Amino acid sequence: MTLWSRIRSWLRATLQRSRMESEMDEELRFHVEAYAEDLMRSGVGRHEAMRRARLEFGGIEGVREEGREARGVRFLESLAQDLRYGARTLRKSLGFTAAAVFTLALGIAATTVMFSVVYNLLFDPFPYKGADRLVVIHIQDLKQHTESDRESFTIPEFLEYREQNHVFEDLAGAYNTDILFEDGQSTRKFWAAYVTENTFAFYGVPPLMGRGITPEDAKPGAAPVFVMNYKLWVDEFDADTKILGKSFLVEGRRRTLVGIMPPRFQLSDGRLWFPLALSPGAEGATLVGNMPAQLWAIGRLKPGISLAAATADIQVLAKGLSKVYPKEYPEEFTVSVQNLVESLMGNFKVMLYALLGAVAILLLIACSNVANLMLAKATTREREIAVRVSLGARPGRLVRQLLAESFVLGTLACLAGCVLAYFGLKGITATIPRWLVPGEAVIGINPVVLAFAVAISLLTTLICGLAPAVHAIRGNLHERLMGSGKSVNAPFRHGPFRSGLVIAEVALSVVLLAGAGLLTHSFVALTRIELGFDAKQILVAMLSVPQERHQTVADEKLFFEQALPRVKALPGVISATAAYSLPPSWGHASDVTVPGKTHAEHWWTRLELCSAGYFETLELHLQRGRVLSESDIASARPVMVINETLARKFFAKEDPIGQKVKINVFDEIADAPHDAYFEIIGVVRDFSNWDVRQSSPMPEALLPYTITAHGDRIILARTAVPPNTLLAAVRREIWAVDPKIVITDTGNLQYVLDLNSYTEPRFDLITSGAFAGIGLLLVVIGVFSLMTYTVSLRTHEIGIRMALGAAQAGILKMVLKKGFRLIAAGIVIGLLASFGLTRFIASQIWGISVTDPITFVSVVLVVGLVGFTACLLPARRAAGVDPMVALRYE
Repeated sequence: MTLWSRIRSWLRATLQRSRMESEMDEELRFHVEAYAEDLMRSGVGRHEAMRRARLEFGGIEGVREEGREARGVRFLESLAQDLRYGARTLRKSLGFTAAAVFTLALGIAATTVMFSVVYNLLFDPFPYKGADRLVVIHIQDLKQHTESDRESFTIPEFLEYREQNHVFEDLAGAYNTDILFEDGQSTRKFWAAYVTENTFAFYGVPPLMGRGITPEDAKPGAAPVFVMNYKLWVDEFDADTKILGKSFLVEGRRRTLVGIMPPRFQLSDGRLWFPLALSPGAEGATLVGNMPAQLWAIGRLKPGISLAAATADIQVLAKGLSKVYPKEYPEEFTVSVQNLVESLMGNFKVMLYALLGAVAILLLIACSNVANLMLAKATTREREIAVRVSLGARPGRLVRQLLAESFVLGTLACLAGCVLAYFGLKGITATIPRWLVPGEAVIGINPVVLAFAVAISLLTTLICGLAPAVHAIRGNLHERLMGSGKSVNAPFRHGPFRSGLVIAEVALSVVLLAGAGLLTHSFVALTRIELGFDAKQILVAMLSVPQERHQTVADEKLFFEQALPRVKALPGVISATAAYSLPPSWGHASDVTVPGKTHAEHWWTRLELCSAGYFETLELHLQRGRVLSESDIASARPVMVINETLARKFFAKEDPIGQKVKINVFDEIADAPHDAYFEIIGVVRDFSNWDVRQSSPMPEALLPYTITAHGDRIILARTAVPPNTLLAAVRREIWAVDPKIVITDTGNLQYVLDLNSYTEPRFDLITSGAFAGIGLLLVVIGVFSLMTYTVSLRTHEIGIRMALGAAQAGILKMVLKKGFRLIAAGIVIGLLASFGLTRFIASQIWGISVTDPITFVSVVLVVGLVGFTACLLPARRAAGVDPMVALRYE
């Protein structure tokens, strides 16, 4: 019979089973009756003839079985029986089944969720052409900290890099800016980007509608156009296809919408994109205040070019350009070409890998736990298996039955794990700080990762289900038939191995808890930092001022002279001020020149342009001199107030009052005073003025906001009531002065801090804490199941001990001692592993050491207490055994 004939026969027997059974019965009946008729013709009675015919054919049911076996149907029937039997067996042991399914489901879900997050964020975040070869150029000042590093370039530099490199297929550039967008009904502020003419071809993503920006759009005299982000199109225009080709007022100029990009095109996180001509004086080439545009350059490596080779090539090129553009390069610097994902993700990538390691540990705990549960259950079934073997059960048939039972268990766990993974991914996605990850990334369940986790879990259950069958078949049947699996004479099957699994679970749990504990302690330390002002009581209103209405310092001064008194007059407002940036944030900075001071490194200071009320609003304490006055602001007097750090760094033990400092960045701003020296009139106490995770503040200079009209402004107000209750009133007062002002990001300063400074540490805390909590729960299940099994195995022995006079306290102590030895061994091993592994998350830890003793002592206490609790219930059960019942226990 050919293979195809066999397949057709099997399919017919499977799909037309009832018909085949009827045909076989009819054929058997025909043969039996024909043989009986032959006997009756020879004189045998009908009843006797039928009996002899059936005997001749060997039993009707036996013939049927042979026919089914020949057609391959018998295998399917027995497999279905095995699955049904496995389901009944698991239903009889609901506690075991629930524990095993829950444990495996948690392992599958956690692994799937975290691996999916890492894959989508680190390995497949971009939909762009050659995304794995996209890189950025990073220039690091060897004499300064990271604040003077850069990844952006002036237009002449950008052109030099694009034309002279030997490692890039192409180089595209862009820079972001806020723009005011008018659609005839309202004016709104959007985050936009100017992009080089080759950008849309460079990324290779076709538009959803219309077209992208082309080189013709950047030529002189070309019609002003722009391209829109998908989310903006949906949120603000209800996905109206009719807006394509319409013109809108953008920054006071009419532009035509020529294209809408698909959802995953999020270049530079822009919501609108404009063409940038790379020629002097072209639109976008010069920023407000006559400052040159700085382009963030992204290159795509040629195939086969490594990062090391690209770095070597760009290093040579940068050294040459530093001589042509000496102001743009530090005296000593190094260049590196970095993968785009690594450049964008920064330290967050380290935490993702750490969480990946955490879920791998969690999966190991889950698999160890299930292995322990199944081995414990299998030991109690050794006599059952031995009985089956002695009654003639074939080894293959027995193995298949146990594998079917394990398969049912694994399938239930996989289904539950998939459900948990679906909801878990939604939860973890909601906690990821979106500003830390590429906007193009779409986080979803990865099928390959899910298949891997399911396969590992199924393999664990199948192997653990197979082990007892093989052990029973190969072992001494007489010994197993004589023992019960629970008596005092029964061998303690797999005892050392199961104990080792529990020790491993406890050790792995300690590692997870140590990492989570360090992150928790670090987060608490972060939230307790003394900022120097009460962020919860400071209202923030960020303003975008139309350029055509506030082009000069006089215009801006007139606006604030009217707006600030109105805001301050509101009930509940204590003081109000104009500001240039939000504390504490990096904000704006400049290198400075101090007459008579020589120094090897560049001196930098943070800049704040503010009104006289700034000091009262932030409650900055004056140490010496005076603060800015209203006359200083009105006359734009070249004076400044500095913080203690600036005084200490630039003037050491000298008195800074009366000293002068030149702010070099003002020489590049058109309406700012050039070559001007600012006199120091006061020193305020240090306060947090950039990253709250930095223990020491930056040097800071506070100047009159009337020095320049460059940039947007912020109104800060200190309130006696919750700031959010005053938002509507503040907006109303500002619009009463100028209804064209766009107000964005209103709220209290604490919310801004939470968003920018606490979101990432909170994500680290939530995820690591969740994994550590799951791991600890699995340890409880593992320890409890092992101790419960041990007690059940030794019930007969315990009965003998108690009958001979053993006290309940002694039995309790005996059981607890065994359990606590395992927990103590796991804690010691876990601590040793933690001291080495927690160093990988050092970059995410702030304010404490990675070997913080408080954290590790707390972990030991938590694990010890939880382990003791898991041992206590089985121990109390053992101590309460009735000796008469225990002596009869089998």
